[in-house]
Amino acid sequence: MRVGLTGSIATGKSTVSSYLKQKGIAVIDADLVAREVIEPGGRAYDGVKMAFPEAFEEGRLVRPKLGQIIFQDSEKRQQLNQLMHPSIRQQMLDEADAYERSGHSLVVFDIPLLLEGDWRTLFDRVVVVYCPENMQLRRLMQRNDLSEEEAYARIHSQLSIEQKKELADDVFFNDGSLDSLYQQIDKWLVLYDTDKHESGT
Repeated sequence: MRVGLTGSIATGKSTVSSYLKQKGIAVIDADLVAREVIEPGGRAYDGVKMAFPEAFEEGRLVRPKLGQIIFQDSEKRQQLNQLMHPSIRQQMLDEADAYERSGHSLVVFDIPLLLEGDWRTLFDRVVVVYCPENMQLRRLMQRNDLSEEEAYARIHSQLSIEQKKELADDVFFNDGSLDSLYQQIDKWLVLYDTDKHESGT
């Protein structure tokens, strides 16, 4: 089974992803894949280098330079997305195939903007990590040392967590203790991980 895992900024998706890995679940991280595809030899490397040569030094991408280019130009940002997204998607699907061939019956795709993009059809279920927006705001301000205004701006650049919660097949509520969150994940794994992977096996 293929599951999409998402949330919103500072709701705790990374905590869930880390716990699933500890339990032996196959987790594919979209952010990590996005970095890999523009390394030399990666799927998107040649296309991005050809389109944005000024963002490369000695054959390697300089991320801050690329960021400056696309931040100021929506057409270039769209061009980058068109170069990157098919490569990211294909690499993630290839990794899922490899996990399944090696015996994993459950593969989790950790994708921050899953519900903002066109990913949903790839998955049997979509799981959202949820906490109320006021808690999300407080966590983000503390974690990134942001003002309330800056934190709100980041939160509202995505679909609201309430909308994501409504679109989910399953919801992990991360508004209590870590133990409570882990218990919810464990119960969910009993339903959907037919391998019954245990930590360390």
